[in-house]
Amino acid sequence: MKTTTILTPLLAALLLASCSRRPAQESLPRLAVQGAATQLMVSGKPFLMLGGELGNSTAANLSALDTVFAHLRRVGLNTVLTPAYWELIEPQEGRFDFTSIDAAIAAARAHDLKLVFLWFGAWKNSMSCYAPLWVKESYAKYPRARAKSGRPLEMLTPFSDANLAADRRAFVALMGHLALTDAAERTVIMVQVENEIGMIPDARDYCPEATARFTAPVPRQLIGYLSAHEATLHPALRARWEANGRQAEGSWQKVFGEGLEADEIFMAYHYGLFVEEVARAGKEAYALPMYLNAALNSRGRKPGQYPSAGPLAHLLDVWRAAAPSIDFIAPDIYDPGFASWCAQYHASGNPLFIPEIRMSDDNAAKVFYAFGEHDAMGFSPFSIEDVRTSPLSKSYGVLRQLAPLLAEAQGKGKTCGFLFDRDSAWRVAELGGYRILGQHVYAFGWSPRARDGSPWPEAGALVIQLSDDEFLVAGSGVAVTFMSAHPDAPVTGIGYVDKVTVANGNVTPLYRLNGDQSHQGRHLRIEVGDWDIQRIKLYRYE
Repeated sequence: MKTTTILTPLLAALLLASCSRRPAQESLPRLAVQGAATQLMVSGKPFLMLGGELGNSTAANLSALDTVFAHLRRVGLNTVLTPAYWELIEPQEGRFDFTSIDAAIAAARAHDLKLVFLWFGAWKNSMSCYAPLWVKESYAKYPRARAKSGRPLEMLTPFSDANLAADRRAFVALMGHLALTDAAERTVIMVQVENEIGMIPDARDYCPEATARFTAPVPRQLIGYLSAHEATLHPALRARWEANGRQAEGSWQKVFGEGLEADEIFMAYHYGLFVEEVARAGKEAYALPMYLNAALNSRGRKPGQYPSAGPLAHLLDVWRAAAPSIDFIAPDIYDPGFASWCAQYHASGNPLFIPEIRMSDDNAAKVFYAFGEHDAMGFSPFSIEDVRTSPLSKSYGVLRQLAPLLAEAQGKGKTCGFLFDRDSAWRVAELGGYRILGQHVYAFGWSPRARDGSPWPEAGALVIQLSDDEFLVAGSGVAVTFMSAHPDAPVTGIGYVDKVTVANGNVTPLYRLNGDQSHQGRHLRIEVGDWDIQRIKLYRYE
């Protein structure tokens, strides 16, 4: 049924009043810190998002949603990331239609899935393609960003009160609707504000208001943040500030120097101010966790060649200063170097969530590494509905079993992760007083694939410490060898290895693995093409 709301000032006031009667904040989905990890809490329990993101237009095909969500449940998801389209929600100014939102919620509930809505509002992949037509056509009222040449761009400028007011009003209406329709069910667990914000083809906006602010003094809010957090600033930002004398006042070029880097910092701050107003007002209507996603600055490109000034790792401090209502930033990973991207975004207290990643079979290995090594909150390949069969389903099946144990161990130094290919075939980690040598199983000399030059599928695993001398290892294509962390300590041996199943946090052995399956007691091994959970019991001898 079509849900249409005309948001008059009186109705807006009543909507916000009704939102104030929503359940207490502690009963809503929220973020909580456990040790060094940040966890998403749903119904009072940690929730690990085994997700996938819909293609940009799939959620607009309402007649197909039930079929799509049924398929995603079979794939093994527990969470779907789906767009919330401004152009469909507010087709006429001040008239709101939540049919697409209600349809997604109904389909998710029917198939026992959670939702993360992606606000395709003022910006989607830098552009403003999802702004309603009445915004696009009224370009004098809702002005565009401009290139250095003066040419107007297909993107709204953040330096406009009218643009901000329109986006904020629509987002508040969306959050208010969720408060009224979903606060009890809690199907929607998180919201992404905008999508891949960034300036292109120049590093900053050259509209008149932007140019005026660029020559004005850097706001004291940002200078104060830099001073208060100098010891923990991202190295690139700190170096830029220090190279120009740690100026406490002055224009953007005086404080950050001349060049594209200063342009990008300037834009990031003002994008952040815009997003802060939208997110803060949205949380006042319904206080769900909110995050930003980033199109990465990869392949050696300069600001302006990639979507500049977005919520990038090297600009995290600028965004935190400008938009404190945003809970964290998240990388959309489409380029090589997965482990490096994870490390860049799991830093300075920012938790790792991967809302988009190129869909490939290798995700089945990457997901174990993300959860094991980086305490990830979730993992979500893009265009997930196009997947018919995928090894990721098997990984998600393993992770569903492990979820309670993994959530309990996160942030406590009781997990690690491995990710291997032909070029990076081994790594040593330290966990629980042991050194753990992880290897791709093809790295062993007896494997024909070790010598024939053929490509290796990525292999990955996570390790959970259960007790002083007992560990779970889960994944595919890996071998792990446990050694004493200190050379003068007794030798570490394998007491036994069991293939196990896990349910509700309880580990049940299925059968004992030994002999050839443990290389005569040398290591725990999971072959390529197998997805396993194994428990290893260690002992020491002299």
